[in-house]
Amino acid sequence: MDKIILQLLTIIQYQYSQICWLVSFIARYIPLRQWAYDDSHSPKYQKFKTDTAPRIEYFEKKDWHELLRKHLQDTGRPIRPIRRRSSCDIPSDTVCPCCGAPAEYLYRNNGKADQLQCKACGTRFSPQENRLSRSCILRCPFCGHALEAKKNRRFFILYKCVNPKCSYYLNNLKKVDKDDLDSPFGKDLYKLHYIYRAFNVDFFRMNLDSLPRNASSLKFRKFDSYVMSLCLTMHVNLGLSLRTTAQALLDLYGIHISHQMVADYARTAALVVKPFVDSYDYMPSSTFSADETYIRVRGKKSFVWLIMDAASRSILGYRASGDRSVGPCIMAMRMAFRLFRKIPEGFRFIADGYSVYPLAAQQFFLKYGEDFRFDITQVLGLTNDDAVSKEFRPYKQLIERLNRTFKQTYRVRCGYDNLDGANCDLSLWVAYYNFLRPHQYNGFDVLNRIDQLENAGTMPGKWQILIYLGQQRILQMQKESSS
Repeated sequence: MDKIILQLLTIIQYQYSQICWLVSFIARYIPLRQWAYDDSHSPKYQKFKTDTAPRIEYFEKKDWHELLRKHLQDTGRPIRPIRRRSSCDIPSDTVCPCCGAPAEYLYRNNGKADQLQCKACGTRFSPQENRLSRSCILRCPFCGHALEAKKNRRFFILYKCVNPKCSYYLNNLKKVDKDDLDSPFGKDLYKLHYIYRAFNVDFFRMNLDSLPRNASSLKFRKFDSYVMSLCLTMHVNLGLSLRTTAQALLDLYGIHISHQMVADYARTAALVVKPFVDSYDYMPSSTFSADETYIRVRGKKSFVWLIMDAASRSILGYRASGDRSVGPCIMAMRMAFRLFRKIPEGFRFIADGYSVYPLAAQQFFLKYGEDFRFDITQVLGLTNDDAVSKEFRPYKQLIERLNRTFKQTYRVRCGYDNLDGANCDLSLWVAYYNFLRPHQYNGFDVLNRIDQLENAGTMPGKWQILIYLGQQRILQMQKESSS
């Protein structure tokens, strides 16, 4: 027994010596300081990161009658009104905002000149600027200091921790270059303080099934459904513009149709097909990839958000917007998560370094709790300078290739007239990409096979069946809403 213990101690000492040698080798030859200042940890990239959620302190309203009764029951002594030695300058109509105690139970506190304190509940407040008028107060998760509202943006109010002794601020201050600290506005180049964005718009209550306006009906007078499917085949599948589609129908089939009628057909088809495309069970995997690309709407720069399943290559979320804010990003992510009751284990959401993706992920956690807690894997830059970019660069290239595929059909249109038209055209293109377009990745077959579409021999016939499936889905949604 003694020999076994002696042998085990010898092995432990040998392992300890090897560990010490490895630590010494890493400290000498591996540049740990360089790791601390790569693109993902550099203080200059701090402004693109999303801070954790703040601590929320709710104010509980109390009744001063109940407080007096409870104090008498617990101690046997009542809380008497204040005996003042001098004339009281507190207005008689002043009451405690927490418990409603009258001015007889209020006195001036020694903390500030205009600060009052309630004898019944012990609350300190100021009559001019009362913090208890709000239902809650936001506090910094690092130092507990109350956040101050600094900027009022379009969709949110920006709160900031201005405590100079906050640990978050002091840690970020250590990373700042000394040359920038000496310059007058050097600190403005960095994000040093804790920042939180409180949204005043609830993007989770917005309707995902909003349809384009001014859509014509499917009651044909001059033409029939086959002409409509021909327009969709040329306009969506072949990527022809509206006028080129009308000219092609005249040259090939002798059909005299205006480009405005082609636009009306496309808008109506988008109205019918979109519910089926969005509610289809794509059986999503645990890896999503997202990106945004540029489009033109009346000559102004706008954006298209695309979220695809990295395994099946199907487009699960899409949105056209006039700005690059977090609102359209949340709407596209909601569309991609429609089939999820909770985030699956090992889930990966891969995007670029844009800060709206972590902010949108934070809003999902605040709205739905632990069931929708997930992190954003950000692939930074164009080269693999860090281990994360090297591992997940292929997923980012998938969504970049999808952007180029979309741009091939978009360029012939020279932009859109309005956002409704952009969303209409995007809905048709997603329907074509997911159900009708042959993909080399899938052996020149469609991504999602539907039995009804397999029976149609031509592409116009497939568009008619897809419109029919969209109509059936709309009827089902109407029955569910009525019941």
